[in-house]
Amino acid sequence: MDHRRSSRRRSAARATAALGAATLAVSAAVVGTAPASAAPPQEDKVPTAVGYGGAISTVDPEASRVGLEVLRKGGNAVDAAVAAAAALGVTEPYSAGVGGGGFFVHYDAQTGTVETIDGRETAPADMPRDAFVDPATGEPYPFMPELVTSGVSVGTPGTPATWEVALERWGTHSLKQALKPATQLARRGFVVDQTFHDQTADNAERFAAFPATAELFLPGGDAPQVGSRFRNPDLADTYALLAKHGTDAFYGGDLAAEMVDAVQDPVTDPGTDLPVPPGYLAADDLAGYEALVQPATHSDYRGFDVYGMAPSSSGGSTVGEALNILETFDLASMSDPDYLHHYLEASALAFADRGAYLGDAAFVDVPLDTLLSDDFAAERACLLDPAAAAPKPVAPGDVNASSGVCGETIPATDADTENVSTTNLTVVDGEGDVVEYTLTIEQTGGSGMVVPGRGFLLNNELTDFSTVWEPDDPNRIEPGKRPRSSMAPTIVLRDDEPVLALGSPGGSTIITTVLQTLTNHLDRGMPIGDALAAPRATQRNTADVTAEPEFIDAYGPALEAYGHSLVASGDQFTSAAEIGAATAVQIGDDGLLTAVSEPRRRGGGAAMVVDPVER
Repeated sequence: MDHRRSSRRRSAARATAALGAATLAVSAAVVGTAPASAAPPQEDKVPTAVGYGGAISTVDPEASRVGLEVLRKGGNAVDAAVAAAAALGVTEPYSAGVGGGGFFVHYDAQTGTVETIDGRETAPADMPRDAFVDPATGEPYPFMPELVTSGVSVGTPGTPATWEVALERWGTHSLKQALKPATQLARRGFVVDQTFHDQTADNAERFAAFPATAELFLPGGDAPQVGSRFRNPDLADTYALLAKHGTDAFYGGDLAAEMVDAVQDPVTDPGTDLPVPPGYLAADDLAGYEALVQPATHSDYRGFDVYGMAPSSSGGSTVGEALNILETFDLASMSDPDYLHHYLEASALAFADRGAYLGDAAFVDVPLDTLLSDDFAAERACLLDPAAAAPKPVAPGDVNASSGVCGETIPATDADTENVSTTNLTVVDGEGDVVEYTLTIEQTGGSGMVVPGRGFLLNNELTDFSTVWEPDDPNRIEPGKRPRSSMAPTIVLRDDEPVLALGSPGGSTIITTVLQTLTNHLDRGMPIGDALAAPRATQRNTADVTAEPEFIDAYGPALEAYGHSLVASGDQFTSAAEIGAATAVQIGDDGLLTAVSEPRRRGGGAAMVVDPVER
């Protein structure tokens, strides 16, 4: 579906809401001019909010407030989600922005349908299959820094097209209305918190390599100080451009030409020691980009209908397959170690199949129906030993021999290189519409390349392709292809009514974060806030289980008795030893909304409701 030609499908009620919201203004909380030294109020980052009339949860209080005001002024969940996402482009520029992409899942209360938008970045038409191979050695580039900080890593951005498609298909606001709060936020600025400071400092060497990036994010040569005010007038001007001319101004014209120049001829600081290979993004790649509306994946889990993203995401299929495997076991009656052992083993089995079969369905014949079938799940579940962890990696199942009994496997695949950043938001409006949206520029700081004078970072999503080209690899590099993603925005229904929406950042740990939160809540009976906050571990079909320190402290010895090897989380890109930074909204039978976010991960999130009630 061409994002410039997508049809408007609004009900009379939504048209009325659009008229009432036409004069949308940003609240004083958003446009206020607090002194630069003022710290954000403590109540800004409240991890749980309960009430009626609509709810939103993001990692950032500014973004949550923007979305909440849209809901209060009569906008629907889609209007609020796009406005909040644009605000996250201001306050979370290292995780999201117009230079990236994402996946958007929408539940329409009037039709009872769940649909999705694939706004994933695409590989340029001229990208060769050996783009990640060093011509000097004939070997793959090391993952850092040649692939990450480069023009080679930049895919065609999909975020602006996603916003336009979502608003035209389901929204009541124009793109101009939706961008107004974030435009004002970018001009007046926000107060720098510890997370923003630390993420900047972690990327200082990369950012310093590009004069345009250093000028914006390293004022005076250092990361912005906690408590200072960070403004981005260039991004405000970019948003104003899109508000006036639509996404044609992004996918064509001067801005498109400037993105191409930044990728094909990166301007670097003469003093940098980082090699920055040029990339392949061209004007035709931008002009031809489409955000795709497509059906959601679906799994029936213990009477719940779980909807997620289909390929190019592997999130919906891998979460769904793991749930189908776990459905064959009585998780509710197990001890904590028993339950966690089954969760980890089911994750490994599903990840094995992810690696073997998942890729962009426009280029790869993905056996989605088989992967999400109960027969295939039974075939895989019979390999799960309740008493012992299997040696890793486990082999993928053979979808061509699937019969519902213990069957054939095929050779295991290599681990992927997907990164750990990204951001997520959850919105429910007063009419019952739901949006779950995960958006990203890949790793924290993306490619490190700011488009000069435009105020946003370009993604490095193409590093999600397999580094070495193999003809049977579903995630091999191909021109125009979307790299495989683990983003897993998820909406859960019961009796055709939404009861829960959730998602998370975290690269390939997104899948396990969503899976662990779902099983914590649906099987173990944890309140959704506790289910989301619980210590996390992730098994992605690797020799070791990566786990947060609190998880190891609580369950390490017990799980080691099953044969699991646990290692503490953390990565080479950030100083955080955390897995994910999830958001969720639970919808009660009486319409009571419980919005939850992280109490501490990534500095804590901000959950808000339109009409709060006493807890």
